[in-house]
Amino acid sequence: MFDDDDDYESTADKVEKMPIYQKGREIVGLVRNIADLIDDENSELGFTKGLMLEDAYMLTAKIVNAEGGDMYAIRMENAAIIRRAGNNLKLHIHTLKMFGFEHTEYYMMVRQMVEEYRVLFIDWVASFDKTNYFIDDWGLFNPPGVQLPDNVKDADDDFNPDWMQGFFDEDDE
Repeated sequence: MFDDDDDYESTADKVEKMPIYQKGREIVGLVRNIADLIDDENSELGFTKGLMLEDAYMLTAKIVNAEGGDMYAIRMENAAIIRRAGNNLKLHIHTLKMFGFEHTEYYMMVRQMVEEYRVLFIDWVASFDKTNYFIDDWGLFNPPGVQLPDNVKDADDDFNPDWMQGFFDEDDE
């Protein structure tokens, strides 16, 4: 994607200055602080801690992926992952309560920050260039109004199983 280091640096600088990316980093910091309060001896809470951290990191990692990819379908795919991670982050409080986490009041701050992130997310998605696209043959991430052509070629159409012949033979010694 990047022809030289200058392109990479300018994209990285651009992403780091984006309000949605900065808000995502704030959320990561807060979730990390809350995660530090979780006792890993409780396996359910330890597992939830891992999920919380994973979801928090998705908020920034997928912004980077979307901005680097620049194509509409790539951006929308990353946006869908971000949406899921944001919704998951808002719901983790219920799991924390269910498994006896004592400091759920701190987690309410995560919910508020995710709501602030959601508002930025709506504006970010609205900024996607709908003219910079390729046809998503699954039909899920095409820009509004772009329809799948009737002759979309399935990747399996070119599949030739003969290339594997002998690959799994046990007599190859």
